[in-house]
Amino acid sequence: MLKDVDVGERSVEDYRGIAPEAILEGLRRCAQDLQGARVLHVNATPYGGGVSELLRSVVPLLNDLGLVADWKIIHGDESFFQVTKAIHNGLQGAESSLVDSALAAYRENAEANARLLEEVYDFVFVHDPQPAGILSFRGKGDSRWVWRCHIDTSNPNPDVWGFLRPYLNDYDAAVFTMRDFAPPDLPVRRVEIIPPAIDPVSPKNLPLPESIARQLLGWIGVRLDRPLVTQISRFDPWKDPVGVIQAYRMARREIPALQLALVGSMALDDPEGWEMYSKVLAESEKDPSIHIFTNLTGVGNAEVNAFQQLSDVVVQKSLREGFGLVVSEALWKGTPVVAGHTGGIPLQMADGVGGHLVKSVEECAASIVALLRDPVWAGELGTLGKERVRQHFLLPRLLLNELTLMLDLAEERPIVHPPEWHVHRDPVCGMVVDGKTTAIRTTLGSNSFEFCCEDCRARFLGDPDRYTCRRGIVQ
Repeated sequence: MLKDVDVGERSVEDYRGIAPEAILEGLRRCAQDLQGARVLHVNATPYGGGVSELLRSVVPLLNDLGLVADWKIIHGDESFFQVTKAIHNGLQGAESSLVDSALAAYRENAEANARLLEEVYDFVFVHDPQPAGILSFRGKGDSRWVWRCHIDTSNPNPDVWGFLRPYLNDYDAAVFTMRDFAPPDLPVRRVEIIPPAIDPVSPKNLPLPESIARQLLGWIGVRLDRPLVTQISRFDPWKDPVGVIQAYRMARREIPALQLALVGSMALDDPEGWEMYSKVLAESEKDPSIHIFTNLTGVGNAEVNAFQQLSDVVVQKSLREGFGLVVSEALWKGTPVVAGHTGGIPLQMADGVGGHLVKSVEECAASIVALLRDPVWAGELGTLGKERVRQHFLLPRLLLNELTLMLDLAEERPIVHPPEWHVHRDPVCGMVVDGKTTAIRTTLGSNSFEFCCEDCRARFLGDPDRYTCRRGIVQ
């Protein structure tokens, strides 16, 4: 059998007064028609990344809503995770080729994991490329299979995509963070757009008294009497930690007391992470104002919470990004962010809220300096960012999106929402929008559309056919 991941208990009621009430009511209503449905989430690792963090919260909430949900992880040897990392990078456009032995390792592990999946479920959510091949060897049966891709595959390496694509043929649906992330020749008929979200009641995001936060960082040697800039991410070339160090050094010319913390997780399915970790250590070893921390040196969710709360600026200088949950995490604490203008990050910081979007080391350094020199303005940006996260990037919204997808895939009867509440979706980014209160609307022909932000409305008006055709809307 595939290995089960233990999760705790969680209640939707925990989110009362935190997440928008309309979304919480929608969860209860949608779940009524899914009572007893068996749901499986499959991924590669129980810790060390955004997917595992999401599943640790999603699975117990599904059970609280009356579904029967499990979380399992696949088995894999070192050669398997080497090839899946190459596939992961190739799907994001990296130049790489897969030798025959690597392709064979992927097939062999996919077949072995398919044999280990013995239970029967109504819905199977398969996360990212590592477990994607299971369906081809196991067969669909009566289950509805969903491939949840958390990375930007809009311009994949042709050889890598050509290898993975046939394994996706039988999926009932594919879920992407943004519509632009889907490859042009995806062999899955139904494409759903569901941006990720953070859990505001998880240890990483719970309100943390400032006195405790200070004790946590002081315990590991971080001085809080000096300006602090932090990046929290895997040690991954796409996160550009070396570029962050370069930006910090430029900023320090203007603010000599500045210190930098790089905080990352080492994951089971990321062998490349150790190579980047070594590069970061070598780059920073002669600078005592650069602090390097990992989950293997005692830094966990509570410490990350403290870093995001007490840092003057949080940086996420990604070169390519699926979504970047750490941006919403920092904004949820009211901390301004300087982040790469890539992937799902601009969606979180739309309309100029939350901080600065940058495209170079120089822009990153200049933005850090500007925010440190004007803390009042920086605080205002952080406050606006927190409200955007509350409206659009908290876990109940993501769960509502997934329940709606499951209801549609069940095909047992037409989905009829109560007249007093309706799920409105932004046609550009896919997020739930409160149609009763939103002021961001537009009309096209006989149809009215609601948006989460002005950026999405502008993209829609720039090419309405792209978004209305995908929804089956005829003008």
